[in-house]
Amino acid sequence: MSLKGAAYIAGAWEHPTRKAPDKSIALLHAECAKGALEDAGLTKDDIDGYFCAGDAPGGLGPLSMVDYMNLKCRHVDSTDVGGSSYQVAVGHAMEAIAAGRCNIALITLSGRPRSEGQATGTAPRPGNPAAPEMQFEYPYGPATANLYGMCAARHMYEYGTTSEQLAWIKVAASHHAQYNPNAMLRDVVTVEDVVNSPMVSTPLHRLDCCVISDGGGALILTKPEIAKSLKRPLVKVIGVGESPKHQAGGEIDLTYTAARWSGPPAWEMAGIKPSDIKYASIYDSFTITVLMQLEDLGFCEKGQGGKFVADGNLISGVGKLPFNTDGGGLCSNHPANRGGITKIIEAVRQLRGEAHPSVQVPNCDLAIAHGTGGALGTRHCGSTVILERE
Repeated sequence: MSLKGAAYIAGAWEHPTRKAPDKSIALLHAECAKGALEDAGLTKDDIDGYFCAGDAPGGLGPLSMVDYMNLKCRHVDSTDVGGSSYQVAVGHAMEAIAAGRCNIALITLSGRPRSEGQATGTAPRPGNPAAPEMQFEYPYGPATANLYGMCAARHMYEYGTTSEQLAWIKVAASHHAQYNPNAMLRDVVTVEDVVNSPMVSTPLHRLDCCVISDGGGALILTKPEIAKSLKRPLVKVIGVGESPKHQAGGEIDLTYTAARWSGPPAWEMAGIKPSDIKYASIYDSFTITVLMQLEDLGFCEKGQGGKFVADGNLISGVGKLPFNTDGGGLCSNHPANRGGITKIIEAVRQLRGEAHPSVQVPNCDLAIAHGTGGALGTRHCGSTVILERE
């Protein structure tokens, strides 16, 4: 049985804060939930399914948050695959709705890494000392930026990709962020600005890296009958896919991502191809992340990503594939160091016609929101969601 159209996104809300020293993580989750429910025209008492990931506070994840928000749920799910958890949650919510486990699902994300002063990306992250890879990898100081820098360096070596081509991704994001009053970095930058910014991890410069922000977001998924009864534009989920990529016992190619496997089942379920997409939300922890995912999702051939993103091809109103029109993780926000949910939220805005007029894609009826969680240089998960305006 195909899941195509089994669920609709009825509510989507992004927290406007980028620094929240006066709010707990639990409160941010609750405020995001409230915003999404109001957007959908529903109340907390309508929710019977709750989905979260590792950013949810409390040792018992969804149980703590369901209790905190006083929800009456029949179904909970706390699958955690980093920043792509929220695309995965959309797929899992679809499955639960199709199976009759719940009718109205809430997905939330929040975090406070900026307020907590996390040196995300530039300091080794020890993680769980019981993780099987720790004894082999942690002695080498696997900072996140280094793991992505390795991928960028290898891609450059294999395919001739340049720092200037990567810089165009940041340039596009900055062109969009100037219209987002909540974006952390609203100044439009040039290719020269990016390549002349300080080196963080060769060949990635500071402006190749995402921001660190507090905040969060939430989504409401419902079964079709409920979505059609609400006074909101109809955004239907027509394709989902998820897949991990890991070290494979040392047999690993650093130039591709898990999107190579998460994309095909999503395209097949949706019954469309990359050239049909009007708008793309692509996970942008680093510029190289975007380039490699675009290749692996089929928007261009492997190795041609540099040419594809260059010369403004990702800028709304200028290029062929408008991307991350809110400014994305590179310029707007990266709440809890997990940007997957904001990618879905901006895709919903585009399909509803609710993006900023300066970046709204005309006649936007098909959009993709792709997430990557973990680190490209080691193990990560790719998750793809394809949405349609009905």
